[in-house]
Amino acid sequence: MATVAASPTYTSYASGEKAGIMAWLTTTDHKKIGTLYLHTSLFFFIFGGLEAVLMRWQLMKPNQTIVTADQFNQLFTMHGTTMVFLAIMPLSAAFFNYLIPLQLGARDVAFPRLNAFSYWVYLFGGLFITIPIFGWMAPNGGWFAYAPLSGRTYSPGINMDFWVLGIQILGISSLAAAFNFATTVINLRAPGMNLMRMPMFTWMSFVTQFLIILAFPVITIALVFLQFDRFFGTNFYQVSAGADPLLWQHLFWVFGHPEVYILILPAFGLVSEVLPTNSKKPLFGYGVMAYSGILIGFLGFGVWAHHMFAVGMGPIGDTVFSLTTMLIAVPTGVKIFNWIFTMWGGSIRFTAAMKFAIGLIALFTIGGISGITHSSPPSDLQQTDTYYIVAHFHYVLFGGAIMGIFSGIYHYFPKMYGRYMNETMGTWHFWLNFIAMNLTFFPMHFSGMLGMPRRIYTYDANQGWDTLNMLSTIGAFLLMPATLIFIYNFFTSKKGGAPAPGNAWDAATLEWSIPSPPPEYNFAKIPVVHSRYPLWDLTHPERTKDVPHTDAGMVHTGEHDVVDMHIETETFTAKQLGIPMPSSTIKPLWTALGLVIMFTGLLVLPHNKTAGFAGIGVGASMLVGFLYAWLTTPLEEHH
Repeated sequence: MATVAASPTYTSYASGEKAGIMAWLTTTDHKKIGTLYLHTSLFFFIFGGLEAVLMRWQLMKPNQTIVTADQFNQLFTMHGTTMVFLAIMPLSAAFFNYLIPLQLGARDVAFPRLNAFSYWVYLFGGLFITIPIFGWMAPNGGWFAYAPLSGRTYSPGINMDFWVLGIQILGISSLAAAFNFATTVINLRAPGMNLMRMPMFTWMSFVTQFLIILAFPVITIALVFLQFDRFFGTNFYQVSAGADPLLWQHLFWVFGHPEVYILILPAFGLVSEVLPTNSKKPLFGYGVMAYSGILIGFLGFGVWAHHMFAVGMGPIGDTVFSLTTMLIAVPTGVKIFNWIFTMWGGSIRFTAAMKFAIGLIALFTIGGISGITHSSPPSDLQQTDTYYIVAHFHYVLFGGAIMGIFSGIYHYFPKMYGRYMNETMGTWHFWLNFIAMNLTFFPMHFSGMLGMPRRIYTYDANQGWDTLNMLSTIGAFLLMPATLIFIYNFFTSKKGGAPAPGNAWDAATLEWSIPSPPPEYNFAKIPVVHSRYPLWDLTHPERTKDVPHTDAGMVHTGEHDVVDMHIETETFTAKQLGIPMPSSTIKPLWTALGLVIMFTGLLVLPHNKTAGFAGIGVGASMLVGFLYAWLTTPLEEHH
């Protein structure tokens, strides 16, 4: 009889686990931290969407006065910053946290307390950069913060100080998480789980961690230079003192273009799990998909200056970056065809997750095609700084990343909460979202080619943009009920959804071999892996018979710990099984708070030296003190 590792149904936390709000404030469980990331980033996603709707309301008709020019600049800056750094990246991080250890057959991430620290830094950093908009003091120099316009001369208020320091705080969170997950993938794979047996989501996440590790130090350098110019009167970006006005652009885009792949690769990984499961056949071209992800990551660092074709780099620079921009379309296009061939001949089940995954293929293809037009400098000169660019990157980031993340949420919701989301509401969410997204952003291709510049807060009538802007605004308004349907479905399904078994979708990978939601310790015994699709090898061998990846047809954890798949056993706690688990601790939270207080002191320093130095002192003391306490406390709690 086909067997898999027994993973006992789990109903209570380990002995000594705190309850209530303290359980969340002190947790080091990767699944709880993933849940915290998911809820927090969904909040910021809604907040960033409301900022976008307010901008679209302002642009609905010519010469509107819904907001002032400065307020529009704040909304524009914070919408981009929120969506990139506070919504899409941490939504991906929610899945990193929840899924990577489960897919690898591990009990936790490599550094559980560092994992908690990265979440709390993200939360406090997000509040640091977001709260000022309620007093109309938010960053107002654009989410790209081009120097010298973002320097003290042209942006004299405190607004851009929040951005300069806030992005540094969020970068610390991203780097802490990236080192953690890279180490987890390298060191904590279950026996037999070689790289070419890893699920594709973990593969794409693995590549993403290295992109973060290599890209974020570059933006950190750029931010430190800008901070010194603003706070201490240095001249890194002061053109009058001999600085190169393009220095910021090069530093920003060396970070900024890999950032696009940091945002999109995890979504690619999610749909690469959803499509095979719902097509009931293995992922087409697994090896090519993995290597194309690596190639995207590698080439992503060689295309940054296509953002700068208008600055006059000369024919050699233009030619090099034109070619690399064309070249990176190849591994991306490979993924599109492999997803289509995965569905080809499959027995397709059109779940809400599957609809969003197919939606990603369609919409990201549109964004990719418009992106190719930027690879030609003469073409790009016509399009740059127009709404054509806005259309392009929203098809990539909304049509790509957000559609993929929604697909992942619907697919993995049963694993996280043990219940299904409502499929009917999911279908309504998909179609309304799909229609509204296209209605919002497709007309922008035309308004851009008709000459409508980006970043303007108003415009005169009779320029040919009126109808197109009206359509885009109607689409933006329609995105609100689509999102409300999702939020209602999400929160009501957590308690009222139909109960889901451990393998809710008849999927193939390790995370589906354990109960839903998983126990604190994930696996009663660490599984031994012999194949790429272990569960299908056991339950649907006809699906994997032609896949050359298996040296034995089962997942096992020992002679006495195998049961028929989905048969629930007696409830065991970590204590009963003798499994040491990381102890709960609030020290990462206090360490993160000390870090943000220290940065707040830096923010105040140019305006009030006494208060600034006091804030720096208090924050640094908390940071060092709690970090020392954290590092000198034993990690594991032996039950």
